[in-house]
Amino acid sequence: MLLALAVTTAGPAAAATAASGRAPTGPAGPVGIWRLDGYGTVLRVESGRLQEYQVTGISCLPGASARRVPDSGGSSAFRYATEDGEVLTVRSGSVHVEGSVGDRATRRVTALPERCREAQEPGPAADPVATFDTFWQTFAENYPFFAAKGVDWDAVRESLRPRVHAGTTEDELFAVFEEMLAPLHDAHVRLSDGADRFFGEGRPGTTIPTLELETRVKAYIQEVDLGGRAPREFAQGRISYADLPDGRGYLRLSGFGGYTESGDFASESAELDRVLNTVFTAERTGRLRGLVIDLRINGGGSDELGLRLAGRLTDRPYFAYAKRVRNDPADAGRFTRPQPLYVRPARGPRYTGPVAVLTGGSTMSAGETFTQALLERPGRTVRIGEPTQGVFSDVLGRALPNGWELGLPNEQFLTRTGKTFDGPGIPVDVSTPVFTQEEFDARRDSAFTAALRRLPRA
Repeated sequence: MLLALAVTTAGPAAAATAASGRAPTGPAGPVGIWRLDGYGTVLRVESGRLQEYQVTGISCLPGASARRVPDSGGSSAFRYATEDGEVLTVRSGSVHVEGSVGDRATRRVTALPERCREAQEPGPAADPVATFDTFWQTFAENYPFFAAKGVDWDAVRESLRPRVHAGTTEDELFAVFEEMLAPLHDAHVRLSDGADRFFGEGRPGTTIPTLELETRVKAYIQEVDLGGRAPREFAQGRISYADLPDGRGYLRLSGFGGYTESGDFASESAELDRVLNTVFTAERTGRLRGLVIDLRINGGGSDELGLRLAGRLTDRPYFAYAKRVRNDPADAGRFTRPQPLYVRPARGPRYTGPVAVLTGGSTMSAGETFTQALLERPGRTVRIGEPTQGVFSDVLGRALPNGWELGLPNEQFLTRTGKTFDGPGIPVDVSTPVFTQEEFDARRDSAFTAALRRLPRA
């Protein structure tokens, strides 16, 4: 993946261009070599092709490449699509990843770093020690949360590097990496060999969303909360809506993505708009007395789609959050200047009345940034359930010398006062159990019941 493990994929035109390798004709645009402010990335931009290099102080590995989308941008901006569908807009001084919020600052450099000129493609023949060193260095230069997690990364290296040598097997090396990552308890940290080996885990006491859990919970909500009445389902079942008695509504989202077969951001955002136009009609928004938004099983997705939904819940702009990225390899406390992001009112009917947001430990990533975007929402908003998972950053995708794939966070999402909820998650106003075995056994949904108690009736 290029720059981040994005949830969006390119549309048919972009994908066809990437596959064909045809470079569109046009002006020179932001051609050159660019170093991102943070992200450990250098980009070589040509008129028809873009190449990523993943750099640390000891390594440079070629990352993904992308082809320019036909008839995109102009003299000041080019759009590129990777083979796996990520779409980027490159301008002089910035890069935008479609589906992500904010822009990534760049500065022009005269040449590729020397290591990148001799960069070798990752492969299984790589020295295990070199793979260990690149793995450790990638976290040392990009991960922002060692202090918050109580992890001494230097001590981790001193303890575990002696176990790695030229004869270390893949199983042994993967086990060392698992031992290094486990104390972080970070659901945005992941490691895969592309085949059978995978590491990833969430905050202790929480559950990472799965299709099986979502299916069970959807059936439970229909039976216990909706009296057996099936809600209207949209976006391949990722969104559902039901009118409740006494003039209230129930909106459930299991993610901010996965709405269409193609998965490209244009179709995903169009589908979300279609759903929201169906739900937030002038007639319904005029009579709704309260709205329950259920994010308790929400695996995340596109932060931009979260802001689109928030724009249906306000009649005036307001501050959502600020985003910054770690940008000093030697200092985990140094970041870029925070970039403020705002909720903008959507066109057409909007609902501006009381909202109850249901969250839990299975509310992750874009589900959390959406929840954060409601903290300063004008009007009455109450959070009910349990704290969210505590992972907000885009996932920075890295390759290791042996071909394994690594993901880690390197960003923070801040409140107006500079607070971040990474780790413990966003707290609730009203604490209730969320889908515990006791709740299932008693055929009870305490969070939903608490929401109805706090929303006005018709």
